[in-house]
Amino acid sequence: MISALTIPEIDVRNPEIDVRNLCVLVTAGASGIGRTIAESFVAAGAKVHVTDVVESTLAATIDAVPGLTGTIGDASRAEDVDRVVVDVSARFGGLDLLVNNAGIAGPTGRVDELTAADVDRTIDVNLKSQFYFLERFVPFLKDSKRNPSIIGMSSVAGRVGYGFRTPYSATKWAIVGLVKSLAIELGPLGVRANAILPGGVQGPRMDRVIAARAEAMGLSFEEMRNEFLRKISLRRMVEAKDVANLALFLASDLARNISGQIISVDGNTETA
Repeated sequence: MISALTIPEIDVRNPEIDVRNLCVLVTAGASGIGRTIAESFVAAGAKVHVTDVVESTLAATIDAVPGLTGTIGDASRAEDVDRVVVDVSARFGGLDLLVNNAGIAGPTGRVDELTAADVDRTIDVNLKSQFYFLERFVPFLKDSKRNPSIIGMSSVAGRVGYGFRTPYSATKWAIVGLVKSLAIELGPLGVRANAILPGGVQGPRMDRVIAARAEAMGLSFEEMRNEFLRKISLRRMVEAKDVANLALFLASDLARNISGQIISVDGNTETA
């Protein structure tokens, strides 16, 4: 006999995104989308711990965001992730939300021109890191009484083909399958799992992606940027805050019955 899980009650007359005192871990949370997510949760009253591979970036972010703590390390190295477990255990004693955000752009080029090292590194950082953190922190989430969940950061490249960026796209598609499978596996234990698929996020990283793709295709930066925008129905790139807002909603009790979902924040990117 299957018994129904107890889910949090909310006042449907006054819905609000409430993540106060939620214990949150954001991988690669000292820059880019990860930092914006971390800052947004802190501002909303959550307790947040981040990881990052660049010590100076991590230190600067912790200094800039009161209450934020962090662990230095490479998300693709199991021994570094073990240090995160120690630090999170010491600070929180548990965990309510894991944001598996660590990722790199990977190489740009034709598939027959890519090096094995570049492909391996992209898979290690973008995909294997998610398994390392899941292995260690799912037990924490199963013990949580705060509507626990996992957010896997995929990409618009995880729902459309992405020529010249095959390692990146392959890992982002894999995250979609991972999250849908986690939702099935962990749902009976009360743990939700969803994926966020950002489109082109305005900022230095996206500029580097455009520049590399422009070079690979023999176009100028502006031509390549305009090509990106032409494929977006809203004709604009998204901002990191747009992604953070969705993460806040998915972590809240308002999303208590949302699991196994693949949600794009991309202005309706029609094709890569």
